Amino acid sequence: MNASDASLDSATRVFEGDRPKGAGDISTIESHGIAPIPLENRYGSTWRNLTVWFAPNINVSGLFTGSLAVYFGLGFWQAVVAVVVGTVLGCLPVAYLARWGPQTGMGQLPLARLPFGKTIAVPALVQWISTIAWDALVGLFGAEALETLFHVPFAVGAIIILVIEGVMGFMGYELIHQFEKWASLLAVVFFTILAVRVIQHGGVQWHNTVHGGTAWGMFFLMVAISVSLGIGWATYAADYSRYMKPDASSGAIFGYTLAGLSFSYIWVLVLGAAAGTFLTDQTAVGVQHLMGGGLGTFGLIAMGIGAVASNQMNDYSGSLALQAAGVKVKRPYIAALVIIIAFGLIMWMHSGTTAAKFENLLLFTGYWVAPFAAVVMIDWTYREHGLSLRALKESLEFRNLESGWSALVALLVGFGAMVPFMNTELIEGPVAKALDGTDLSFYVGFVVTLGVYYVLRAVDLGRQKATAPPEDTPLAELTPPLAGT
Repeated sequence: MNASDASLDSATRVFEGDRPKGAGDISTIESHGIAPIPLENRYGSTWRNLTVWFAPNINVSGLFTGSLAVYFGLGFWQAVVAVVVGTVLGCLPVAYLARWGPQTGMGQLPLARLPFGKTIAVPALVQWISTIAWDALVGLFGAEALETLFHVPFAVGAIIILVIEGVMGFMGYELIHQFEKWASLLAVVFFTILAVRVIQHGGVQWHNTVHGGTAWGMFFLMVAISVSLGIGWATYAADYSRYMKPDASSGAIFGYTLAGLSFSYIWVLVLGAAAGTFLTDQTAVGVQHLMGGGLGTFGLIAMGIGAVASNQMNDYSGSLALQAAGVKVKRPYIAALVIIIAFGLIMWMHSGTTAAKFENLLLFTGYWVAPFAAVVMIDWTYREHGLSLRALKESLEFRNLESGWSALVALLVGFGAMVPFMNTELIEGPVAKALDGTDLSFYVGFVVTLGVYYVLRAVDLGRQKATAPPEDTPLAELTPPLAGT
């Protein structure tokens, strides 16, 4: 080891640590952070991407989101089309990005250090804050379920949910995968029973209560909400495949991720649209009454578990995001910090009506992910076949990073281009207003950022080549096929 290697290892040791030894090892606290996972520690089947992306999304917060279709005045079948189109569009980038985990052994925000350079601090900190917001949004319904089930104060229910998910986020990758596997089975049972109850109850709003341009505006607003749910996971995508072997099938990872994400969201959003006429803000109570008797108790338990299934991923990915921003603190401690802050946000949201707050936070915190995804996807087309393991390790040291100006400028320009097309309670852009509330911002932001970053990175590429060190061994040569795979 030369002097520079020794210096690099010393400076980035906080990003390394203990790792699970294989599937089922839930006794090891994963202190390993954003550093690449060594080849000898890679394991896991690609089907894991199905359950790890299914369980977090099939929960009561999604049910409430689906019920917004009724609030907007959409009929059931119009809501179904909006949900399917928006969900698939939003989940496609996540499925594409999840393929990077096995190829690099790194998570999504850590990999974004390559295009964003030192400016990674901006999207990484935004991502960390977003994970806290999602903890609160989902934890709100889990806490409400425990409050109803055990007749405890809401704050106690929130603490129970946050402590359980905090333990999962603290322990790390393998415990999360194991929990999501069993939570998926429970969710299938619960939401199948709930679907039967909804059908038995009746009262589905079959026809639009709004018409003309307003109906189209509300349709595209529901599409935008569905897009935001799926694409919101794009900044997490590689985090849950980074332990998989380098020769894991990219097609299988893409397919399982897309299936897990899209099927769970479509199921719960469509069910919410069907139940929207009789589920109010008091969602936990509404579900309990709808299920009835002992099934109502089972439903409340399932709601609590669903909140944990979603929020443990927020805690885990949030810890990687803050390290990616340059914070040199061990990953488990960052995960613990997230739940402490989330508790305050949950209590604030519980202090009044949730509908407007939920929609505002849900949409607005997800807008920036579309231009972010555009930047990292186009950057990967430049790097995919020439990226080296040494380059990945050097990216762990903040001082080694490029300025990243082109990526941040493209993201900001793309986000700025979205504003006229946004339709939220916080911002209703002039274009959205002229189009009767139609929200086209996600598509505009993605396309504009693609174009801007393509040009800016081409300009920056010449300068980088002129100052780059000699080429290192490509990843393909450092990761030969492993025996028995």
